[in-house]
Amino acid sequence: MPIWLQAGLWGLAAGGALVVGALVAWMVEVPQRIVASVMAFGAGVLISALAFDLVDEAETKGGLTATVLGFLVGAVAYLLANLVLAKRGARHRKRSGEQQPSEQEQSGSGSAIAIGALLDGIPESVVLGLSLLGGNGIGIPVLAAIFISNLPEGLSSAAGMKHNGRSARYVFGVWVGVAVASGAAGLLGCLLLQGAPNGLVAAITALAAGAILTMVADTMIPEAFERTHLYAGLIATLGFLTAFTIGRAG
Repeated sequence: MPIWLQAGLWGLAAGGALVVGALVAWMVEVPQRIVASVMAFGAGVLISALAFDLVDEAETKGGLTATVLGFLVGAVAYLLANLVLAKRGARHRKRSGEQQPSEQEQSGSGSAIAIGALLDGIPESVVLGLSLLGGNGIGIPVLAAIFISNLPEGLSSAAGMKHNGRSARYVFGVWVGVAVASGAAGLLGCLLLQGAPNGLVAAITALAAGAILTMVADTMIPEAFERTHLYAGLIATLGFLTAFTIGRAG
């Protein structure tokens, strides 16, 4: 099977965790403290993958300058896009309570939330696809981190959508669409950068990593802290150690 097709399928599988999380939230009334705890765990997992896999690998392949520049560009680009979406009603798209506005409260917020979900998922899938370019198969620590973090993301955000009157068609349309787009992002990231210079691959990997870290700080940690308070740090630490152990054991 071509590497680019593998990247697409892995991206689709990782994005499918969002759909699973949304399905759980729709079928079961999960207590918000549990949702937030899982979100804190997922945040720790992603931070570990960023530190020990993505950024480290980017610096090894492309050097410090390309990594630093790519990381900063990714963070700023995500921030700017998120500012635009926040003004249109997507600021609380990962919150499990009633923070998300309904369409009646803010017209167009449904579309903004959907685009925001897409914005959050694409960088993760791109780096998943890029992890295949080394020829050593899928990066298991990165895949595990994305899958583990996507479950609470889908769970929390779908719970918030449900609380604010979004229909099942909207909720699952968003998450299935994001899962398909994640597969496409992984496929394209791998296909377009096959044979590219190490510096370019490193810069794109770092760019995606910067966007992911900004996303974690802006959308995942606030939900985790609001419901779990002082326990959020410990739970995130457990997530960090889990991802670190998976990476080292592999």
